[in-house]
Amino acid sequence: MDQQMNPWWKKSVVYQIYPRSFMDSNGDGVGDIQGIISKLDYIERLGIDVIWLSPVYDSPNDDNGYDIRNYRTIMQEFGTMEDMERLIEEAKKHGIRIVMDLVVNHSSDEHEWFVESRASKDSKYRDYYIWRDGKAEHPPNNWGSVFSGSAWEKDEQTDSYYLHLFSKKQPDLNWEHEPLREDVYQLMIYWLEKGIGGFRMDVINFISKDMCLPDGAVHPNSLYGDGSPYFMNGPKIHSYLREMNDKVLSKYDVVTVGEMPGATTDDARIYTNPDNNEVNMVFTFEHMDLDSGPNGKWDVQPLKLIELKRNLEKWQHGLHRVGWNSLYWNNHDQPRVVSRFGNDGEYRELSAKMLAICLHMLQGTPYIYQGEELGMTNVEFPSLDDYRDIETLNMYKEKIEQGILHDDIMSSIYSKGRDNARTPMQWTSDGGFTTGTPWIRMNPNTKEINVEQAINDSSSIFYTYQKLIKLRKQHDIITHGSFQLLLANHPNLFVYKRQSADEEWLVVTNFSDQTEQLEWKICDVPLKSLGLIISNYDKVQINEKIVEIRPYEAFVVAYKKEIEN
Repeated sequence: MDQQMNPWWKKSVVYQIYPRSFMDSNGDGVGDIQGIISKLDYIERLGIDVIWLSPVYDSPNDDNGYDIRNYRTIMQEFGTMEDMERLIEEAKKHGIRIVMDLVVNHSSDEHEWFVESRASKDSKYRDYYIWRDGKAEHPPNNWGSVFSGSAWEKDEQTDSYYLHLFSKKQPDLNWEHEPLREDVYQLMIYWLEKGIGGFRMDVINFISKDMCLPDGAVHPNSLYGDGSPYFMNGPKIHSYLREMNDKVLSKYDVVTVGEMPGATTDDARIYTNPDNNEVNMVFTFEHMDLDSGPNGKWDVQPLKLIELKRNLEKWQHGLHRVGWNSLYWNNHDQPRVVSRFGNDGEYRELSAKMLAICLHMLQGTPYIYQGEELGMTNVEFPSLDDYRDIETLNMYKEKIEQGILHDDIMSSIYSKGRDNARTPMQWTSDGGFTTGTPWIRMNPNTKEINVEQAINDSSSIFYTYQKLIKLRKQHDIITHGSFQLLLANHPNLFVYKRQSADEEWLVVTNFSDQTEQLEWKICDVPLKSLGLIISNYDKVQINEKIVEIRPYEAFVVAYKKEIEN
């Protein structure tokens, strides 16, 4: 297959680094670029081709770097532009591309564009943002912010409101305004010319709004209206992305992934179809919302595996031979998957390996979040003072004001809070992240879970991930084969086939701590030609009738397809 049909990123595996929590080189308690450079050997050893770097741009850090003050300078805590340029070059020597976070739905309120925009209604930057007059003493509409409270902030300087879908220090950019778009394209070119390998685009499907800005429906137990129908996948999103591709991305051999909350498979087929020249893949959120109740993410519910299987099946079928899937369990916004969908107690290692095998055998580009390859877990800090995430702290304040009990709110934070993913990387038994005081507390289980231990244990979770990455590079069936779900209604077993012209693979995973019975004939797999590809138990026992699938067991077997006469 040529590069157009089989671009490099289809065989790649991406490793997400959250710089603040990865490795601190100077003892100030904050991870930095020099720290990342010092660990490139480790990342190469895992087998990674691409590092997605969460924002390292200059920022006042209201939302941990997703509020950008200057897109062309580096946050002082992280280092200098020279450090960044060296990271790009050193990574290339390790065969690794650096993908930057592109955050252009909003900027910081300290960005020079916004400083000028709010200074006067006549400023040439006024239309870089979305300003509206209020209605009497009320905001322009009833939309709520993703981070709680109103999505509008009154600015006394010009007696107007500006829109902020996130923090009030993250005003939304106005993509209707062509000079703003041109400036965004120029900053993209600035980074591409430095040799980066592409962009992960933060909430990129929010950039086009219905500029009538109508009120949203007020859902039960909500204080504000739901504006998402008017800013997710908005009226001009496809034209903006195609313009971006035409003016910038088409001129470079890079990868693009759009973070797109609320995008359906039908949306994704349009966004990721190569003929449309928009993005290579999207991050979907549907499978990440399956353990949320009717009142949103903090309304924690047990995962129903049947729903997860149906959702992943939908995405596997929906984009096959049309677009491309991104595959992930974890990122900086999601809790640790071994605590969420696995078992972080007795079966931590087995369930972490099972989850890895289940995901990495699917079609798409896998994303590994730092520490996932160690089986890092959620954390339960005893005090709210130990938490740093703005979303978590704002939610706590709002829920207390609504009369919800402290213990109930903390239970939700322990399950779903973003700081679960942001505790420092566990390098050694005593932490190894910093010689100083870390910006957020370490998870206390670093004695049992750390890189040093994992590297020295040939049966560790790390080596399961390493093997999965090698398999993806070696076997086209993983990247190009079709997907067939078996036992769709089984509550604990996730069993599927990958199929190519002359070969089939059977993937068997158990999402429970119970031994499950698998009737082998249902799988329609000939025993005589089985080859074991990977497993998380030492020995796999398969016979012609009933196969016992042990707690959190996972294995993959390959066999030649029967040729019909």
